[in-house]
Amino acid sequence: MSETRTRKIQIFSAGCPICEASVALVRETACPSCEISVHDMHDEAGPARARQLGVVSLPAVAVDGKLASCCEGRQMTVAALREAGIGVPR
Repeated sequence: MSETRTRKIQIFSAGCPICEASVALVRETACPSCEISVHDMHDEAGPARARQLGVVSLPAVAVDGKLASCCEGRQMTVAALREAGIGVPR
C-alpha cells in the first residue's frame, strides 16, 4: 500500500474581498492530502515568506514551496489551481 504525501499549500492574503474569495476557492479545490496555511500580509511573518517565494501581487498561492503559475499574472481559476497540483492527490 502506498503512503499519501501531504501537499503543502500556502495562501498569501491581505484580507480583501478578492483575497478571501481566493482562499475559499483554494479550500474548495483542495483534496484531503492538501495542508493549507494562510499567511496574512498584515502579520510580521507574512511579507517575509512572500518575498522568499517571489510574490509580487495578492492573492498568491504557493504549492510545496513554489509560487503557482496561477499567481504569475494569470487569473486564479480551478483549472490553474489543479494545474499547480491543488486538489490532485499524490
